[in-house]
This record gives sequence, structure tokens and C-alpha cells, in this order.
Amino acid sequence: MAEALCFFASPARVPKSLEIPMPIRSRFRSTMLLVAWLCASLLSAQSPTEGDVLLRNFHFTSGEVLAEMKIHYRTYGTPRRDAAGVVRNAVLILHGTTGSGAQFVRPEFSGSLFGPGQPLDAAAYFIVLPDGIGHGKSGKPSDGLHAKFPRYGYLDMVEAQRRLLVESLGITHLRLVMGTSMGGMHTWLWGQLHPGMMDALMPLACLPTQIAGRNRVWRRTIMDAIRQDPQWRGGDYQVQPQALRTAAGLLYFMSSNPVLRQEDAPTLAKADANLDKFVSTYLKTGDANDVLYAVEASRDYDPGPGLERIQAPLLAVNTADDLINPPELGILEREIKRVPKGRALLLPLSPQTRGHGSHTVAALWSSHLVDLLKQSEPR
Repeated sequence: MAEALCFFASPARVPKSLEIPMPIRSRFRSTMLLVAWLCASLLSAQSPTEGDVLLRNFHFTSGEVLAEMKIHYRTYGTPRRDAAGVVRNAVLILHGTTGSGAQFVRPEFSGSLFGPGQPLDAAAYFIVLPDGIGHGKSGKPSDGLHAKFPRYGYLDMVEAQRRLLVESLGITHLRLVMGTSMGGMHTWLWGQLHPGMMDALMPLACLPTQIAGRNRVWRRTIMDAIRQDPQWRGGDYQVQPQALRTAAGLLYFMSSNPVLRQEDAPTLAKADANLDKFVSTYLKTGDANDVLYAVEASRDYDPGPGLERIQAPLLAVNTADDLINPPELGILEREIKRVPKGRALLLPLSPQTRGHGSHTVAALWSSHLVDLLKQSEPR
């Protein structure tokens, strides 16, 4: 939250004759910081409405079928319909691998976006935060089917999101689709699979191309470690396989940037302590099958062939310190030229960026979201 506040409460430059004396200015700045913190805290403390839907006879691209596919979701705000009964203020926000919609309730995200006068003011928008298949409180392997759970992919996850909106929430149009990491990749797929269904798209921390290179390698390393662990037992383990530690370590490694890691852990002992703390915390709730399925789900992600089909204005935002989507690849800059109304933005490394995790620090990119909403305002 501190990163967001430093933008909100930076003192403005004023003529010397009008400067506030230092003691008063210091108290004023402290007061403004407190006000900003309270606003964000109050907003984040407002619990979203939560619900579950059962999608009947859900067909996966693998050919497998579940009689009932449970999808959990959270919402802020109220849907508003036009004269024809179409909801016009719905916003779909999609989470990353092994995450859930709960990550958007945190102050650094909701506190910068959903409050009064903010870009996605919940008084004006109806915000939908689903838990993807295999994630959060939605149906997943650890619920009981273990390795017998259908092998879902990103196409299945997008279809479940669509059915949640259309069949359960009565939403056939979206003011905005945005997502972080895996959710950003889903956003690219939404734009080409359902091109007339949204006014704007904002994928964050991802690339519009098949998972390959280093991005594939760290995922494959997790998958192999779990499957080759004797404790995995084909997915029917009684205790969590030790390979879950490897998975947790890799997730920790890829999520931040080297500068922050060095600052947080300037000694060997501190680096070991930080890693041990993250892994031990992760092991309390993590599940090997859930992680295996989640990282493997990206196997069918390949938006490249359909980029020209995207009709809505699209703003893709990446950061220069993202280890998963490094700017040196030049992929986003090349592929965005194929999107009719597409634009790419690369945020430079700064004290406020958090590597791949920058996607959830909304203060870094919220002003660009405002511009996208203005650009895509329906006539």
C-alpha cells in the first residue's frame, strides 16, 4: 500500500511566498497519508458479494465432461441495464496462475480502483471477479477428484467465465475485460473469441503468444518435479509430495525482480530465511495436483493466429522488470501491430515496480486505465 500512497500524497510545488512552514507541512502530509490509507482500508474492508454457480454438463476441450462445474465469484457494485435490458456497466477482472479473485480485494488493487471517484468506481460499475477453473473456491482437483479431474486449459477457463456471465448473471456485454498474468492471457483470448462482446480490453503482465522459452521451462520444471515425485502416486497421495516445495520455490523466484530481492535479502542467511518463510506458508494451503493442473493449463494458449480479430480498443501493459515476460524478447511490440486498435505500454523499472507482481499494484498503471476507458467510451 505504501507504493500507492507515495503517488497520492506527494506535496505539490508552490511559490516560496506561499509555502507552508515545514512543521505544518509535515503534519499536513502525515494527515493526507493517513486519510489516503483510511480510504483504501475502508474500501478494502467492504467485503464483496460472493456466490457460486453450477455450470451443468460442462464440456472440456479434452472431451471430458463434468455434470456440474462449480465456479465461485465475487462482485462489487450493481448491474445497470439500458432500455433494451442489456447490462452496460459490467467489468470482468481475471486473476493469475494459482491465484483467485480474492487477490483483487487487497488494498493495493481495490483501494486504487473501486473507490469513489476512482477509475472503476463500484458506484458506477458492476465488477465481476471469478475464480477460474481449478483455482480459489471454484471446482479443482483437490476437492476430491484428484488426478481424475478433467485436464482443463485456458480455453475451458474462458468458456466457464462466459457461461458464468451469460447464464447466471445475465451479462451479454462487458464495458471492460482486464486480467493479470494468466488472467491477462485470458483477456487476449476473450478479445478474439468474443470480439463484439466488450468495449475495451486491458491485459497486464503477459504476452500474446504461445507459452515458450523460459516461460515454458519454469512451468515444465514444476510439472516434471511433481509427476516424478514418488510421493505423488499418480495424484492419489495421502500427504503433499515434497515436490510442492520445488513448485513454491519457483513461484517465489519468478514473481519479483532482482533489485527487490537483493534489498530484501542482502545476505545469504536473509535470502534463505525469506525463501523458507514463503515456502512454509505456501505449504499450509497449497496442493500439488492443483498447482500441476494450473501450470499445465497454459498448454492450449496461442492467441497469435487470431490477433487481427480483436475489435475493441486494447491496451497491453508490461513492466521492464518482469522475469516471466522480459521486454528483451520484443514479442509484445511486434505482435501489437496486428491488433487493429491495440497499443502496448512498457513501464520502466522503478522503486514502485514489483517485477511480475506489478500487475496488482494498480497505482502504477491506473491513469492509463482511465485513458483506455475514455478512448473506448460508447457513443
